[in-house]
Amino acid sequence: MSWIREETPPDENTWSERFRKFCANVLKTGPIPKHVAFIMDGNRRFARKKGMDRAEGHLMGFEKLAETLKWCRDLGINEVTVYAFSIENFKRSKEEVESLMEIARQKFARLLQEKEAIMKHGVCIRVLGNLTLLPLDIQRSIAEAMVMSKDNDKAFLNVCFAYTSRHEISNAVEEMAEGVEKGLIRPSDVSESLLDHCLYTSHSPDPHLLVRTSGEVRLSDFLLWQSSFSVLSFMEVLWPEFSFWHLCAAVLHYQRNHQAIMRARDQHNQEREQALRQADYDSVVAELQQEDPDKTDQSKWASVPTLVRKQETERDQRVQEFLQHLDRKRANFLDNLVQKNEIKVCS
Repeated sequence: MSWIREETPPDENTWSERFRKFCANVLKTGPIPKHVAFIMDGNRRFARKKGMDRAEGHLMGFEKLAETLKWCRDLGINEVTVYAFSIENFKRSKEEVESLMEIARQKFARLLQEKEAIMKHGVCIRVLGNLTLLPLDIQRSIAEAMVMSKDNDKAFLNVCFAYTSRHEISNAVEEMAEGVEKGLIRPSDVSESLLDHCLYTSHSPDPHLLVRTSGEVRLSDFLLWQSSFSVLSFMEVLWPEFSFWHLCAAVLHYQRNHQAIMRARDQHNQEREQALRQADYDSVVAELQQEDPDKTDQSKWASVPTLVRKQETERDQRVQEFLQHLDRKRANFLDNLVQKNEIKVCS
C-alpha cells in the first residue's frame, strides 16, 4: 500500500464521497490546524478483536495512516507528525520487535519507490528519533528518504521512530552542553528558546492539535515539550478503525478551543521574550557591578541600553552559528548513511 494516495478513483466518487467533500469544505470555513500529531494506538487490540496476529494489526495501522494523510491533505492540514515506534517498544517480545522492524523495512523501501509521488506533492519526509538504535539497512533507507525530500515544502510528514520525548529533550540538553564546552555558545545563551531549536522537531511549528486513539488518556512520552499549547483530543476508537469523521470531530474540538489556546500560546511567547530581554539586562548590570561596584563611572551606567542591545546582537549571532553547526552535524549523519548505501549498491 502506498504512503501517498492520489485522488479518489472514479468508482469511489459516490454520493457519500461527495458528502464527505462537502463536510470538509464546511470545516475549512473555520480555523484549520496546520500541524496535527497522532498517537496511533490500538493496533494490537484491533488484531485481538479481529482474531488476527499482531503483525496484521500493525499492517492495518499503516494502511490507516496512508488514508489519514490523504484526509489531512483534503482538509488543508499540511503537516502531520505520527508516533510510529517508541524506544520503549524495544522492550516488547523479540518476535514482535522483529516483526515491527520488518514492516518498517518494507514501508521505508516502499517510500523510496514512491519518489515521483512524493516530489509531485512536495512532501518533505522527516524521521525523528534515535536512528542509531535501528538496524543499519533501515537507517540507510530513512536517510535516503530524508535527503531525497529535504527541499520539499508543500507538506511535511514527521515519523517519530525509535523516539521518546524524554530522550529528545535530554539529547537537546546534551547538544547545548557540548556547544558550551566547545565555546560555540555561552552558558548565559542557554534558554527555553534555544532548547526549542535543539529538538528533533526544530524545523516544525508545535502541533496545534494532538489526537490519541484507543481510549487511553495520556501522551506516552510523545511531544511532551511541544504539546504544551496543543489542543488534545482523546478518542475511544482503535487506530485501524479511525475514520474521516473521527478526524472531523477532532478538528471541530480544535475549532471550539482555538481562541483560548492561541491566547495562552501568545501570552507565553510574550513572557518568554520578556524573560530573555530581562536576562540580557541582568547580565549587563552584573558585569558593570563587577567593574564599578560603587557606580562612580556614570558614563558606563548610562550606556546600559546600548550594552544590552549589543549583548542581544552578539548572543543572537552565537546562537545562530551554533544552530547552523547543529544542522550541519545532523545533515552529515544522513549524508554519510546515504553515501555508504550507494557504495554498497555499487559493490
